[in-house]
Amino acid sequence: MKKIKQILIGTHNKGKFKELSYLLPRKLKKISPLELKIKSPKESGKSFLENSKLKANYFYKASKIPSISDDSGLSISCLKGKPGIYSARWAKKYGGFKQAMKKIIKMVEEKNKNKKFKNTKAKFVCSLTYRFSNSHIFNSQGEVQGNISKKIKGKNGFGYDPIFIPRKHYITFGQMKWKKKILMDHRYIAYKKIKKKISIL
Repeated sequence: MKKIKQILIGTHNKGKFKELSYLLPRKLKKISPLELKIKSPKESGKSFLENSKLKANYFYKASKIPSISDDSGLSISCLKGKPGIYSARWAKKYGGFKQAMKKIIKMVEEKNKNKKFKNTKAKFVCSLTYRFSNSHIFNSQGEVQGNISKKIKGKNGFGYDPIFIPRKHYITFGQMKWKKKILMDHRYIAYKKIKKKISIL
């Protein structure tokens, strides 16, 4: 296995960059595409896996540096899996994550109107792809199950964290302490499966 000194974290999302930086080995130098003035690719994949592969390949080819990229999002049962791979695009469509969260809460309420048993089930999904050479590429996926809250709660985390209550918990990701959340979320679950592939000098 090729050993590396540095890695490019293929995202322009500051929240994702912070989480992946924390999970990756401390001795590894973490590089942002912003430092190298590399723009984000168009996410044309039809799945989290396709998009994470697309991004890892793009950033590796653009930088010639071992690269890791994630594609992740929120999948809601009563909305037939939406927003899914379009999670970030929903935020853009509705004018930011706060407005998108308000829209989701309203949509979930409408779907459950007059129903005795409310379906608020949701999951966060993360597909993680690591490419460190022309011929070596690894992928993993992580999921965390939970429910959509009735209100936006908490200011920690990022994205849709303030409306997602993980299973067996009573507070949202947005209310949790950052380190507690990061060591149980979908990105961590995906990373655990791939971490042995990242060998450092």
